[in-house]
Amino acid sequence: MKTSPDESPIDSNVPTDRKAVLAETLRRRIVSMELKPGAVVDELALCDEFGLSRPPVRELMRQMAAEGYIELEANRAARVSSMNYHSLRSFFLAAPLIYVATTQLAAANATAADVAKLRKIQKCFREAIDAHDVENRVLYNDQFHLEIGNMAQNDYLMPSLRRLLIDHARLGKTFYRYPATENMQHEMHQAAHQHDEIIDAIERRDTERAGELVRAHWELSRRHMTDYAIPEGLEVPLSFA
Repeated sequence: MKTSPDESPIDSNVPTDRKAVLAETLRRRIVSMELKPGAVVDELALCDEFGLSRPPVRELMRQMAAEGYIELEANRAARVSSMNYHSLRSFFLAAPLIYVATTQLAAANATAADVAKLRKIQKCFREAIDAHDVENRVLYNDQFHLEIGNMAQNDYLMPSLRRLLIDHARLGKTFYRYPATENMQHEMHQAAHQHDEIIDAIERRDTERAGELVRAHWELSRRHMTDYAIPEGLEVPLSFA
């Protein structure tokens, strides 16, 4: 692994599990909005909290910047990736294209083991809905679509999907902060049913049906997010035909 001239090589004795725990914790804090968009990510505080030296933490920060979770600029503290007019408009334009493409490719490539893993994630998603567990509802939805991206096996689409899912999760968390109405709960169960149908289409290798289902699923999410989470005055593209 390469290091910059002002850094010592990463200590190979640093437990991998501690670095993995830091990575997972930081990702969860960002997508759950515990760390708000634009918030400073305190490198020294993370070193103290997880018992790591600065080189492995800095390496992780660069990795997470590449994935879209944080923003790194010269002579400035690391910050959680922002959500602004430009990023939100780009999100709503790109989402249907990326979700359809990755889901159709997943249907073309998925193995029985892939489908079984997706069903396990879906089971956790349904349990979170039934338990009114907002954080896990958002996180398991994120995992569901990320796993579909893994199944797509496309190195060009995956970075875009990862970045898309960060803002989808953050917008979803914003939406779910409102008290659940009867209609909202009904639509969450509708979303879970759509997940089941998407899994079935992937298992059948029905790429056309998988694309149709995920587009309808996106439209349900889009209505939620535009109603509750989008700043007033922001024109949101409806979709692509």
